Amino acid sequence: MVHISIGGQMPAADKIFLKCAWRLVPLMMLLYFVNIMDRVNVGFAALTMNRELGFTPAVYGFGAGAFFLGYALFQVPANMILERVGARRWICLLLLLWGALSASNAAVSGATGFYTVRISLGLIEAGFYPGMILYLTYWFTKPHRGRLVAIFMTALPLANIVGGPLSSLILGMNGILRLAGWQWLFLIEAAPAIVLAFTVLKFLPDGPGKAAWLSGDDKAVIAAQLQTDDTAQHVNFWPVFADSRVYALAVIYFGYAVGNYGVGLWLPQIVQGMGVSNLATGFVVAIPYIASVFAMIFWGRRSDRSGERIWHVALPATLMAACLLIASLVQSNVMIFLALSLVLVGALALQGPFWVLPSTWLGGAAAAGGIAFINAIGTGGGGFFGPYVLGLIRQATGGFSTGMAVLAVAPGLSAIIVLLLGRAKQRPLIAKPT
Repeated sequence: MVHISIGGQMPAADKIFLKCAWRLVPLMMLLYFVNIMDRVNVGFAALTMNRELGFTPAVYGFGAGAFFLGYALFQVPANMILERVGARRWICLLLLLWGALSASNAAVSGATGFYTVRISLGLIEAGFYPGMILYLTYWFTKPHRGRLVAIFMTALPLANIVGGPLSSLILGMNGILRLAGWQWLFLIEAAPAIVLAFTVLKFLPDGPGKAAWLSGDDKAVIAAQLQTDDTAQHVNFWPVFADSRVYALAVIYFGYAVGNYGVGLWLPQIVQGMGVSNLATGFVVAIPYIASVFAMIFWGRRSDRSGERIWHVALPATLMAACLLIASLVQSNVMIFLALSLVLVGALALQGPFWVLPSTWLGGAAAAGGIAFINAIGTGGGGFFGPYVLGLIRQATGGFSTGMAVLAVAPGLSAIIVLLLGRAKQRPLIAKPT
């Protein structure tokens, strides 16, 4: 059980924030857990699906990455819809639709269908993650958000810790009711999203003002704290796109996503290629994600306590780049696996500190659009580029070494840009309207 704590001493406001955290964050984590399971289970399905459907490394790499093409397209519109209709109804709808689409992976019979389902699933899932980051800004001040984002995002490694072994076991259902194991994987792992959609309607209020479990005084304290905390330089939607820092953050996140998804979506096949059985692969792949849970919470709390964000992003990005280079150079399977594990640890550790940075400059509609834009370019672009390029290079060279060296450039660039951004962090471009 993840311990949610947002401060040492407990002033009245912190007690209210802690109450909100216990009410909201566990449910948000569960939703994100299911979201990640339905996004990355294709990596485990590929252990048998690629052979049965005749997919080459390039076909699989493009299909795995194609999810992020759809994901990039709908980020900004999705957050603007959330702002208009409210989180409760919007997240419920997304869960219903992505559950149905994830299950439809079981009906794929060729490359075209694979690409179509993956792009469609990306379109629908696009609204969830940036919506949740935006949703946290409705409830919590910046000094609390770094660790809460980190705690929320521990669902990502947890989904891989549970999902890896579970997916390996489900693959063993091959032949039951004349369905392949990979088809059962998609059907079974899609079901929780549909069930949880109705849970959201009951337990996820649109904001503090709609929370029946908060008193009037509690709501007033939250509103006052958020108002005091608001130092955003942009509150309207369109001016945000004139701020070069928003584009810098998008490129930084792109570099993270190239390394994270390039490694993550290929890791089951990399491990299998080391001579590990299908069943054992899921358990082996869970190891780096177990380490990532502790790294995320420690690094997010450390960032909040110090109030420092730039180096807390730059150092994990540097670790990612260095370990990708090491994985491209060494021959030992153990060393390769250790290096790739540290790539994932670094990728996940930087999440909490990184997502505090946009709200330093953005508020209101600007936060909705800016966060979505950063995630669209970052996760959408990087999530497509990493797996696809690694697949192309593997098909051309027969191995992963060259591809790992190429991927290392992206998080290395992220580290450089975030340090440059830190130097210009205090420079206002457009003053906040009065």
